[in-house]
Amino acid sequence: MRLSRVAAVVAAVALVTSTVGCTSDSDSTSDSGSGRADLTFWSWAPNMDKVVELWNAKNPDTHVTFSKQAGGDDMLTKLLTAAKAGEAPDLAQAEYQALPTLVSNDVVADVAKYVGDAKDRFAAGVWQQVTLGTKAVYAVPEDSGPMMLYYRSDLFERYGLTVPTTWAQFADAARQLRTKDPTKYLTTFSTADPGWFSGLAQQAGASWWGINGESWKVTVNDEATKKVATYWGDLVSSGAVDDQPMYTPEWNKALNDGTLLAWPSAIWAPGVLTGNAPDTKGKWAMAPLPQWAAGDQRTGSWGGSSTAVTKNSKHKEAAAKFAVWLNTDPAATSALVEQAGIYPAARDAQSGPALASPPAFFANQADFYPQAKRIADTAVGFTWGPNVNVTYSTYKDAFGKAVSNHTSFAAAVDQMQEATIGDLRKNGFKIAN
Repeated sequence: MRLSRVAAVVAAVALVTSTVGCTSDSDSTSDSGSGRADLTFWSWAPNMDKVVELWNAKNPDTHVTFSKQAGGDDMLTKLLTAAKAGEAPDLAQAEYQALPTLVSNDVVADVAKYVGDAKDRFAAGVWQQVTLGTKAVYAVPEDSGPMMLYYRSDLFERYGLTVPTTWAQFADAARQLRTKDPTKYLTTFSTADPGWFSGLAQQAGASWWGINGESWKVTVNDEATKKVATYWGDLVSSGAVDDQPMYTPEWNKALNDGTLLAWPSAIWAPGVLTGNAPDTKGKWAMAPLPQWAAGDQRTGSWGGSSTAVTKNSKHKEAAAKFAVWLNTDPAATSALVEQAGIYPAARDAQSGPALASPPAFFANQADFYPQAKRIADTAVGFTWGPNVNVTYSTYKDAFGKAVSNHTSFAAAVDQMQEATIGDLRKNGFKIAN
């Protein structure tokens, strides 16, 4: 999910335009004439070749050749390089936060006129991530990462904790637990996971990037983000929550031995818990994220990807048709769940037969996926910018120092804002701030 090498790639490719609204999308290479359309599709999802086989069996006039790729930075790097050489595939899996980089480098096509009513098949907040807040459509949502709260139900009962429905209650529970057992923490604040922090900020109403005419507007340090930063800064400084990063051997052990009782995470968390905390199977439960105001129903997103059509494609309409099929057809989305192990972005698929039973790790929570669907429907919209890598890198550096030096988390957010704007200006983007 991280884009640590994007800046170097963008500089090397040297295709940066001043705004996403300025890219051209000629249809001169679109479908014409008759005959079979041969498409290539790059993706890192496991067993995607088996899903593609379903399409090929029923669509002899449009054959898709699948090519397995590495994900994250490697995929983005390869796409940028291939597009510069005119050798990009017809279709590519793209993380939501990578789309602006691909758009601004003229890699992906606007397929709005080819996707029909596909928009209606997705939650509004998910669809916004493939439009960059414009009328253009740069991809079809594939999987999503709505955030929710995972907690040790057995330990909550042991320590007399109530599952928090507001962030104020979450903070109270964190303090109560430390009083009852100083060896335990409700959760940890991770300075190594900007995507996690971004999802929490989204829930609070953050809007880090926006498009104003032909300019980018950057508000990483908006009121909502600073509220989230200050909240967690207070919990860390008071010792109410831990400050160790996620995905380390120490973090895994803390999950497995009950040192950590809760994890605000995303829909894909059961897979992580299965591998990292195997001794706790059947002891966890899932609930909606705590809300900033009682009665609200909002969540943010952590992760997720889309299926994009590239500008190099000579068969954009056929490619877009495949992208819509892949992410909305019941047979395709069931295969995505069963074969690729993803949580589909399409709303109907979230209550499809492939998700009729809860994850094995949560076998005691029969309503896991029905509840997950309700939560996914409340995901708020978010527009990503073309230099997410800089924002994320600054998060890790600034928040890491804030924890080590016991300084303001809100000031760390200001550093993210300054670095993001500075990088955009350096690369020739117009800034509306």
